[in-house]
Amino acid sequence: MSEAEPLRDLRRPSRDPRGRVRLLAAVTGAGLVAFGYVLITQIAGGHRDSASAQQTVRETIPPLVSATGLARRNGIRIRQLAVTGAGGLIDLRYQVLDPDKADSVHTALPELVDERSGVVVDQLLMGHSHKGVLHAGQTYYLLFENPGDLVRRGSEVTVALGGLRVPHIRVQ
Repeated sequence: MSEAEPLRDLRRPSRDPRGRVRLLAAVTGAGLVAFGYVLITQIAGGHRDSASAQQTVRETIPPLVSATGLARRNGIRIRQLAVTGAGGLIDLRYQVLDPDKADSVHTALPELVDERSGVVVDQLLMGHSHKGVLHAGQTYYLLFENPGDLVRRGSEVTVALGGLRVPHIRVQ
């Protein structure tokens, strides 16, 4: 064997079949993992048209009521919904009519849904909401963050408050 032969062997690509088998095994394994993930998430998620999925949706969406219905069922009246803070905040003011019923305000997270765009605004400024005893005749407020002026003056929103939804509230 001459000195040039070992150099020529180093330059020649390896024809070792074990390398190809390892590559094939890695690709197959990755494919099986991806298939398993999709299969498990589909089984765990169930079918969207199943009765149990529809029941879950019904349970998570608060009932729709009028402003009068909100006053009757939750003992509160929406007094004002206005954009403030140069468009960066939405001020929701509500008056307590019946303190016993109004305690429901503390049970569900409030949110606003712009009826035209479907944008949901549910972040309270610094997480602040009233936590104490509610008093009849007193007006309370919630300040929502409105980044990018998502909800604008003149918009109509659905207000979710106290486990109920009130549609068509015009933003001032």
